[in-house]
Amino acid sequence: MEALRRRIETQVMSLTGLALGQLDLESPKGDPGLFGPQSVSWQVHGDFPSMLIGGISALMLQLLHPLALAGVWDHSNFREDLLGRLRRTSQFISGTTFGSTRDAEWLIDKVRSIHLKVVGTAPDGRHYAASDPDLLTWVHVAEVSSFLAAHLRYCNPRLSVADQDAYYDEIALIAERLGARDVPRSCRQVDDYLQHMRPQLQCDARSLEVVGILLEAPAPSRLAEPVGKLMLRAGIDLLPDWASALLGLHQGPLQRRMVRLGVERTAPVLRWAMRDGSAHRARRRMGLL
Repeated sequence: MEALRRRIETQVMSLTGLALGQLDLESPKGDPGLFGPQSVSWQVHGDFPSMLIGGISALMLQLLHPLALAGVWDHSNFREDLLGRLRRTSQFISGTTFGSTRDAEWLIDKVRSIHLKVVGTAPDGRHYAASDPDLLTWVHVAEVSSFLAAHLRYCNPRLSVADQDAYYDEIALIAERLGARDVPRSCRQVDDYLQHMRPQLQCDARSLEVVGILLEAPAPSRLAEPVGKLMLRAGIDLLPDWASALLGLHQGPLQRRMVRLGVERTAPVLRWAMRDGSAHRARRRMGLL
């Protein structure tokens, strides 16, 4: 049984930012980082299955913004290295959440520098820049609202509205450090923001191509393939109805029930296997394990 656990953990860890080997989440001892173990951000971001599902859903949602899509299309090597992109995104999220203050600030500075180089012109003639404060806010809200939605569905549906508001208020720090402005800080503000953004969102052939690449991405092994497909379907199911309609990703009621049941049976196995993830390492740094 232990051999099976280690095999699952190894394959799961290969998908995360820990595989890049650039962060030591266990040092320096006692450093709480930007949030600390009592934060709601540690709670929400500490559950791997819901974060994976939320991340998949967030990527699909983000691509509905024409300028966000243009930046990915023109400057990302997602076609050749989708796994690498996943790892780098995972590294940023886990490092800024669970890493030391030094490592979190290093990651933020690194991403800000990268953003300065991501500029261009979208097909509709508009100039885009990854450092644009409004675009940063869109990417952030699409991401964290998806993380929280997945956490509520698959990890802790009893998380209070007060704690949900606290999560948005805490995690806004990262978006603001990156240069975002007018970042929503509560459930009500996030809902209002998404409603406000809907007229600006669209799906075109490039959106569908990126989503197609994501859906056809190979799993790290044959053992992981069924789980990977399940997580992709769960990410689609997590999308707001208006977003899945824009993308043409329809799931019937029976398919949705089967996906949710599959995740409810699979997630405990992934949690059992993940004994050395980012949250566990950070807790060891804080002397909590």
